[in-house]
Amino acid sequence: MTSFAPDSIVLNRKLPLWYQVSQSLRASILGRSAEDPLRLPTEERLAEHYGVSVLTMRQALKELEDEGLISRHRRRGTFIEPDARRGAPVRLLGSVDAIVAQQSGMTAELLDHARVPVPPALAEHFPGLPEVAVYHRLRGDAATGEPTNHAVNHVRPELADRIDPADLARWPMTKVLRDVVGADISRITDTVEARLADPETARLLGVPLLSPILHYTGVTYDSAGRVLDVAVIHYRGDRFSFTVTLEAT
Repeated sequence: MTSFAPDSIVLNRKLPLWYQVSQSLRASILGRSAEDPLRLPTEERLAEHYGVSVLTMRQALKELEDEGLISRHRRRGTFIEPDARRGAPVRLLGSVDAIVAQQSGMTAELLDHARVPVPPALAEHFPGLPEVAVYHRLRGDAATGEPTNHAVNHVRPELADRIDPADLARWPMTKVLRDVVGADISRITDTVEARLADPETARLLGVPLLSPILHYTGVTYDSAGRVLDVAVIHYRGDRFSFTVTLEAT
């Protein structure tokens, strides 16, 4: 059976190889013609094609499988999903240190914290947990004191037991979890959407009702894929923009 032939790529050693391979193969899959075969070459042939190890290739394929672009069948091989969706969000890779830097340099006031039942909207992130610790913080411009964003963190209870609330007035939650609590942070997935301020958000940020805001969701994972923290942050739309720089090899 003829196999699908992916495009080639020149790898950038500054970025994880699995990520580059997954993105290159993703582009090849979504850009294929209707006549192209759906069967992918074996892991070994793909690894040879991209010049990476089989272990790296497996990690790249898992990324595409999780996205629903391919399916893997024991003894049969790996196949492109015929109806693979083409509207998936763009995924960009950065570092946890970049997240910490972005969140730093602001004043922070801890409004309250408590244990609450896992919100239904977050149940998929905390399977089997009856409750999470929730921290509400209002952060502002260090120079003017003007409120700039309202952050709500949902943290696993066993990690919250080791958090000193006073630390959250000095440092971002990501830094507290990583450097103070010692949590095993592997990656953070960020989503940013445009929304309109509801009454409570408008009150906290000092903006008119229905003003534009940036609704940010950051999901923090450990190396086993377990969610440690889900942060929901509302940024003032008139004070924040997000810029991403992509470097060529």
